[in-house]
Amino acid sequence: MPWDLIKLNDGTSIPSVAFGTWTLGGGAQATDYVDQAISVGFSHIDTAQAYRNEEEAGKAIRDSGLPRKDLYITTKFSGRDGLDIETSIQNSLKFLGVDYVDLYLIHHPGLATPDIPTAWAKMEKLKKDGLVKSIGVSNFGVADLQILLASAKVKPVANQILLHPYVHARQLPIIEFGKVNGIVSEAYSVLIPLTHQPGGPVDKPVGAIATRLGVKPEQVLLAWAKNKGVVVVTSSTKKERLEGYLAAGDIELTVADVAAIDAAGAAGARRQTARTFVGRLAVCALATAAAFGVCAYMGVDLF
Repeated sequence: MPWDLIKLNDGTSIPSVAFGTWTLGGGAQATDYVDQAISVGFSHIDTAQAYRNEEEAGKAIRDSGLPRKDLYITTKFSGRDGLDIETSIQNSLKFLGVDYVDLYLIHHPGLATPDIPTAWAKMEKLKKDGLVKSIGVSNFGVADLQILLASAKVKPVANQILLHPYVHARQLPIIEFGKVNGIVSEAYSVLIPLTHQPGGPVDKPVGAIATRLGVKPEQVLLAWAKNKGVVVVTSSTKKERLEGYLAAGDIELTVADVAAIDAAGAAGARRQTARTFVGRLAVCALATAAAFGVCAYMGVDLF
């Protein structure tokens, strides 16, 4: 496959592209979409308790007929129904219909209760007991990772975070901290600039690169993420798009290509910051005007 395996700090390896079930919902259609992803060549399925479709993903995994060793399964402790880590992994294994998962993540640092060291010790116990092959985290910042590493006997192998050009500069310290400490970054929502924020600065360089290479813009963004050395978690309900996502692993971007996308992403981030600032100013102005209006109505002299 064009997407290589990435070696993790515990000696295992992870496929560098995954099919995520976050947006699939539940029911038979979720099973069909996971089945479709496996049929086109995805060998890494990324799910979570919070997505409420582990059972549907598990059915597709079993129906595929593939040996367990040929599929890499990630799921996450999401604190669903208020259950603890130990109970949650047992439920996930039951829903997925497997004896172990390849990677188990704490979905958010806020779920690491009563604190990160205590929660991580529980994750280490799951690994020791053979219920999970590898353990990691999701949405952890540098400070969260520092707290974890200070007490960890087993390092997290991965940290799954939001990553696309418009947040790249903001997330770069997390990625760099991970590299220094042997923690692979996984990226979700890489395609947001195209799917949810079209018309931004990233469109121009991505479109030009896509035209030059004869590929689609979404493939260029996936190739950009691959260039950053992260595991890419993506999704689609369309078979042809999934095939295109896998083919994106063969796309070779130049240093100039990556730099152009990075620069456009930074420009877009500045634009969004400016809009947020202006929006807050407008809210403050309206609130102030309302306060003056109320005082005038009540006959209160402010000066």
